[in-house]
Amino acid sequence: MSRTLTRADLTEAVYRNIGLSRNESAILVESVLEEMCCCLEAGEEVKLSSFGTFSVQAKRERVGRNPKTGVEATITPRRVLSFRPSHILKDRVDNQL
Repeated sequence: MSRTLTRADLTEAVYRNIGLSRNESAILVESVLEEMCCCLEAGEEVKLSSFGTFSVQAKRERVGRNPKTGVEATITPRRVLSFRPSHILKDRVDNQL
């Protein structure tokens, strides 16, 4: 069964591996995540070396269809978040079979 990595888990990992206090570790994790969010809100890419790239894509308005009823509906334009993993991350995940 898979487990979800939480902010608390990240904070604990920083605490154990870096040696900051728990409070300092929590502040560090929050500030990194906040900076990532601010950049993405501004439409910038966030690239984490050896991990991947987060980017915001603009979707145009389009016509969709309700799969149950077949009724057409307009899907409004929106911005979506996408993640493209690095080849290093892909290789690590692929080798875990």
